[in-house]
Amino acid sequence: MAANSCSQDEVDDKVLLPSNLEVSIEEMENGQVRVIFSAQQVNFFRVGFGDSNELPAIVTGNEVTHRYNSPGEYTIVVQAHATEGDFIKKDQKVTISEQMLGIGFPNSGFESPLQYAGYTMSWNDEFNSTSLSSDWVFETGDGCPNLCGWGNNELQFYRRENTEVKDGYLVITAKRENVGGKNFTSSRVKTQGKKVFKFGRIDIRAALPKGQGIWPAFWMLGESITDISWPACGEIDIMEMIGGNQAGRDNTVHGTIHWDNNGAYKYQGGKKSLSSGSILADNFHVYSIIWDENKITWLLDDEVYHEEDIRSSAMSEFREPFFLLINLAVGGNWPGNPDDSTIFPQQLAVDYVRVFEKN
Repeated sequence: MAANSCSQDEVDDKVLLPSNLEVSIEEMENGQVRVIFSAQQVNFFRVGFGDSNELPAIVTGNEVTHRYNSPGEYTIVVQAHATEGDFIKKDQKVTISEQMLGIGFPNSGFESPLQYAGYTMSWNDEFNSTSLSSDWVFETGDGCPNLCGWGNNELQFYRRENTEVKDGYLVITAKRENVGGKNFTSSRVKTQGKKVFKFGRIDIRAALPKGQGIWPAFWMLGESITDISWPACGEIDIMEMIGGNQAGRDNTVHGTIHWDNNGAYKYQGGKKSLSSGSILADNFHVYSIIWDENKITWLLDDEVYHEEDIRSSAMSEFREPFFLLINLAVGGNWPGNPDDSTIFPQQLAVDYVRVFEKN
């Protein structure tokens, strides 16, 4: 009888551990992950994310989200507890990339040649220095008082500090920070007063940013803008992208012209979308125009996607010299404002700008 009683006490004292612990991880925007977990015979869960020295913390429910602030590989630990000291666990690794955090660039993509039949390179910037060349000047501020919001209700304040030349790239960074009464900062550079161009081929190789309210652009304005203003000076948009998760945004490039059509503003353009679920931020691409006195042709990775006839006498501004601009806007009439899905910082990396004149 004594032996049987002792055996029964041992059975009563034995803890029944949880079983069938299942863990899944979803990678989200802004460096966030969602951890979903379940188990049987569990009293509570603890979860650790591997980015601090703290022990796994008690969580309620069957899922939890966490935001990582630095790129790297992290080990997520999920513990299913019967008691504080009695539990089972599962470890799962997650890799947070620089691009998930809005920094860093792809290492692949299209590259254009250094020469074309019938053309000679007349000017280029490969951004191989450590500072911006004297061919570029900055535009700073918010456009006020003459052109507040730069004419589009944009939300950024342009600063020199948001431009870097490093690792062979011109890098413009858009940040969520309060400067000059605005909630975002970025940069805008141009060749006005330094370099102007009339006809030829222009190639710009770049890795674009992404996300709702993000608006990178490579474009040109007529040198006459200081005398006759816009749109009479003419505008050539080599590339614009309005970011966002919905179809036709992060995966679509736009090419457009704006002009004064006998006293009335007019614009016309075309666009090209990537297929197979790709977005423009996934790779470097080359954005080009071929421009002569008769037409402007837009190309993505050397494939034509749109043409505009400019022979009309009302489009004479497109037969005059233009200067280049590169900027990364935040918000505005066309893209709309950033939302909770928008990653900050966002970076635009330009590998080179090359201008070719016809022989």
